[in-house]
Amino acid sequence: MAGTAGEAAQGVLEAVVRQYWPDYSGTPEAGAAGWNNTTRFVRHGGRKYVLRVYETHRDVDKIRFEHEVLMRLAGEELTFRTPVPRRTAGGETIVRLADGSGRYACVFEHIEGVTPGGDDRRPLRSFGEAAGELSGALARVRTELPPAYRPYYELEQAYPLCGERETAGFCARPPAELAGVGAELGRLAEEYAGLLRELGNLRKLPHQLVHGDLNASNLLVEAAAPQRIAALLDFEFCTYDVRAMDAAVILSGLPAAAEQAPSPESGPGGAEFAAYEAAENADPVLAFGAGFGRWVRLEPAEIAAIPLLMRLRKVDVFLHFLTRYLQGTDGPGVLAEQARALSRDLDRMVGEEAGLLRRLKRVWS
Repeated sequence: MAGTAGEAAQGVLEAVVRQYWPDYSGTPEAGAAGWNNTTRFVRHGGRKYVLRVYETHRDVDKIRFEHEVLMRLAGEELTFRTPVPRRTAGGETIVRLADGSGRYACVFEHIEGVTPGGDDRRPLRSFGEAAGELSGALARVRTELPPAYRPYYELEQAYPLCGERETAGFCARPPAELAGVGAELGRLAEEYAGLLRELGNLRKLPHQLVHGDLNASNLLVEAAAPQRIAALLDFEFCTYDVRAMDAAVILSGLPAAAEQAPSPESGPGGAEFAAYEAAENADPVLAFGAGFGRWVRLEPAEIAAIPLLMRLRKVDVFLHFLTRYLQGTDGPGVLAEQARALSRDLDRMVGEEAGLLRRLKRVWS
């Protein structure tokens, strides 16, 4: 039966698991459901695994590239864990569901940890360190397969249903069911059009493999020490892009904080330095930036591009949900909710750009 994993007969999911362990006789347990994937937990041989069903695409090449990157990262000596795909009895890491839906599934080793709350600031410095360490590792990864996703700045190629003209027309005359967010849609279309005229210089910045979707929902912290990162997850959107993109994606999702840190000119032990450390603990940008800067030294042009990359992330998310609406994947309520949140985020970002750059230069220069 076609549909989501939640609708699939248990027998279909059990058949997937038996591709990995022919003697499996259990029942996959309910797990989290996200926008793009559904998970089930599998217990076998005294160990726990994660069964993942890819919900929004049927492109096996995208999954093969993701898995190749993960296999290569498994050989890196990272201070946190990343998912490791299991191989079936036949040596594959991907199984097609036998329900006529065309969907694919895979099994990962289970990683212990908990997902932090979106406003929990305790892991931010550790998150910065982990993101920086991952960036360094991805810069060393060489794959045989080509990336399946386009870089963020190729918006019109990545979202063929959402060209500039088509998006402007839709947002200027939205269907009646979206009339309540007409102003927000107009704001997003305006930002999209403006971005397209600014993106050319991004091609000149340093490029490498990036995770592409680092945020609070794609990390685990240690249950007993929530300030420490246990794992970074969900490499589905890993691709070749601007090196600074991962930092920008994270910064675009941080809770707002007022600019309040002085420059630590007095050095360790001085009053100004103590004030700086206190402000770092209170300011998400400083906390994340200090951690990330331990591993990655961004060039001045990359730092200057961070606000543009942050706005690019928000527009990309908008086009993602607009595409889902146009394809019938989501109803109008989902797009309306996203339009409100994204337009609000963009307005806040524009107002905070100057202060953001001052803080980033403080910790990264």
